[in-house]
Amino acid sequence: MNDEAKLVRHAARPVIRAPIPFRAPVSPLTPFQTRLLSDVTRSAIDKAVASAPVVLFMKGTPEMPQCGFSATVIKILGMQGVNPDKFAAFNVLEDAELREGIKQYSDWPTIPQLYVDKEFVGGCDILRTMHTNGELAKFFEDKEVLVLEGDA
Repeated sequence: MNDEAKLVRHAARPVIRAPIPFRAPVSPLTPFQTRLLSDVTRSAIDKAVASAPVVLFMKGTPEMPQCGFSATVIKILGMQGVNPDKFAAFNVLEDAELREGIKQYSDWPTIPQLYVDKEFVGGCDILRTMHTNGELAKFFEDKEVLVLEGDA
């Protein structure tokens, strides 16, 4: 059999390989180092939450949301009339540590997450419900984070 025929025959043969056993990733960090890293992340999130009266952790930016839920929350904040001078947004897609850390910080599994006066308010579904039933307008009014009539 010539080399070309061997090559064709070999290529036509199904490849059967033993499954590769799953190995959990091994963290190069000790538990103490992991805790320190967590403290650094917590401190960074504390600082971000305190950076403005209204803070949104979202996927993308207010100008270019990268998920439908983040886009919905931005739309709701706009319809409510949240003052842009009292608003800050953080793109969790830019920082994997922030993306996972914010979920632990709030004990809430999804993004976006809205904070008002350093307190976690909720995600998209909660904000949509509050917006629909009128609670959100009253809440923002009480927190004094809306654009005033004379400022518009």
